[in-house]
This record gives sequence, C-alpha cells and structure tokens, in this order.
Amino acid sequence: MDAFSKALQADTRTIITAPVIYQMKDFGQLAEQFGLGERDVVLTNEFIYKPFMESFNIPCQYVFQEKFGTQEPSEEMIETMYAAIPYDSYDRVIAIGGGAIMDLCKLLGCKRPASVHELYFKREPVVHEKEVIAVPTTCGTGSEVTNISVAIVKDEKDGVLTGGETKLGLVSDDIIPNKVVLIPEFVRTLPYRPFITSVIDALIHGTESFLSPSRKTITSEMYSVRAIELILEGLRRIAEGGEEARLDYLTEFVTASNLAGIAFLKAGCGTVHAMSFPLGGTYHVPHGESNYALFGKIMEIYEEYNPNGELMRFKEMVARILGCEKEDAIKVMNEMLEKVYHLKPLREYGFKESDIKDFAASVEANQQRLITNSYVQPWTQELSMRVYRECF
Repeated sequence: MDAFSKALQADTRTIITAPVIYQMKDFGQLAEQFGLGERDVVLTNEFIYKPFMESFNIPCQYVFQEKFGTQEPSEEMIETMYAAIPYDSYDRVIAIGGGAIMDLCKLLGCKRPASVHELYFKREPVVHEKEVIAVPTTCGTGSEVTNISVAIVKDEKDGVLTGGETKLGLVSDDIIPNKVVLIPEFVRTLPYRPFITSVIDALIHGTESFLSPSRKTITSEMYSVRAIELILEGLRRIAEGGEEARLDYLTEFVTASNLAGIAFLKAGCGTVHAMSFPLGGTYHVPHGESNYALFGKIMEIYEEYNPNGELMRFKEMVARILGCEKEDAIKVMNEMLEKVYHLKPLREYGFKESDIKDFAASVEANQQRLITNSYVQPWTQELSMRVYRECF
C-alpha cells in the first residue's frame, strides 16, 4: 500500500456531511437565489444552455466545455481551459453538467498549479480559493459532492513517463464544491445511453461504498443503502416498462446519485473503478460504461471468494427489491442490468488480449487508493487479469 492510500485508511472521521444541498425547479430560481452576475463563470454544454438557461438572460460568463474537447478531462483539456478562463476574470464558478464538467470546475475553484501533471501525481498542493456551485445534469457520477477530480494523464512508472495514458483521481477535501443544486428537469432530455450508464455508475458507487472493508462509515452505510434501494427500484421499472419508464422516476434517480456520491466521499470506490480507469483512459470508453463492463464479473468473483459478510447483506437488499432468493441476487441483478443496457465484451471497445497483463499491472501501480477498498482482500494482479480475461 502506498503512502497516500495509508493516509486515506488512517482517516478516522465517521460522519461526514456534504455541502449544503438545494433542490430547485430551474436555472432561473438558482440565478435569483444566488444572485448570479457578470463575475460568475458558468461552465456547461451548449446543448444544456440553449433549452434550460438562455431564455433567462442572466448576465454570466458562459463557457461551453466543447471549446476544450468532447472527451473526458485530460491534461491537455485542463491546460486549454485554464488559458481560456483567466483566473482573475471570475469570483465564483457554477458547474452545470455531467461528471466531466464537475471535475473541471473543481479545478477552476482552486489556485492554478504550475503543472497539471504534477498536480495529479500529488507533487503540487491543492489550494481551494473560489466558491463552486455544482448543478449535476446526469444521475450517476455523484461528483457534485465528492472530493475527487478525475483526469486522463500521461502515465509514468517510477517517475518516468511510459508514453501511455491512464486515469488518475486528484483527491482532496479542498475541491468539494461549496453548494449543490439538484434540478431534475435537466435530466429529462438526456439520451437513454448516457442516462442509463450514469445510473449504473451510481449503483456501483453505492455498492462499492457499502462493501468497503476498512473505510466504511456511519455516513456511507446510511447513504449507500438508500441510494441502492432507489436505483434498483428504478432499474426494475425500466426493465419491466421500457426506456420511457424512467421519466416518472427522475427525481428519485437524481436523489439517489447524490446520495451515492455522499456515500463514497469517505468510504471510497473500489475494484470496479480501479480496473475501469485504464479502459477509459486508453480507449475513451465513457466512465459509467467502462465501470459497467467490469461490474458484474467482479461481483461474481466477490461472491465466489466471500459470499457471506457484507455481501450477504447486499444480496438480501437486492433480493428484497427484485423479488428473488438472496442466493440468486447477483445473478438476477446482472440479468436485469442486461435488460436495461446490453453488456458488451471488452474487445468491442478496442481492448486487446495484450491489455490483460498491461492493464492489470497499471491498476497495481496506479490505483492503490481504490484497490485497498476491494471487498476481497488482498486483490491481486492475478485477479485483475482474470477479470479482464473473462470480460474480453
């Protein structure tokens, strides 16, 4: 275990509250309540701005993420964003978007680093200086309440660049947004694919927080259980009623995503996220989808190695909501997920057989803060290779 992971394990806080969380009907109410104006920078997407914000004519600085790129945040994207939004041009940051925009705006609220690369490899300090108001427009990342900002960075081993890329999380309580506003209306026009993969991502957040072997807390227990309950019920409705069934359950999905984010603030995510990072970083698979690609297989291995303990409590919860026997809960859950969104083999994303060993080595080298939260301990490089191989 590296020093950073040891520091996370040594954190003795057991009740952690997220920022003040509001629920509002639309952008106009938000602008009025917080007095938005010319010294506020709103980072969003044009496809969100046009239908939900433009008509209110609020005189903010609107910047569209598309200006920097359409993929997940990277070293290059962050540097481009810094150049486009001078630090002295704004006093407050309003993030309105998905996980990528949340991650970018957390950085806009902090003192500018000399090097983005050094920041993500924890060789530069994180210093929060400006207020951040986070407004999620998906129902999955939970990033609006977490202390992590994820980016695709140039990979290195023993301080030497390898020529490849990987995903890393910048973790610091100083990047938690100051305020969060939930506006379910923003989710209504979200296409089904990003909607459902973000919901599955939130389910994984709740599950990994609930199963976290050493960092689970009173906070994560309470919030993860409620998030899992809401999400499983919503997914059950979609599996039975089709894609449109989600529209009557949007408030619950948005709420569950937020609760799952609070849950993993301290408990942390685990093996699924650790193993999905190289997949997302190398082949630019959207975050929720890369997690989903590995989730079912990892849960099967958890059940194989330790079917009792906290996993038994998880299975009892799944069985109660999905109406099955607890012994069949993982199988039934995976079958329901397949109904709401088809599970692709890794090779359909470009994954190569040679990646099995290389990705497992990258996880071992770069994702210890997550691997230490694996329900099965120790989670070995051989187990990572098995998951990649069986998902290939």
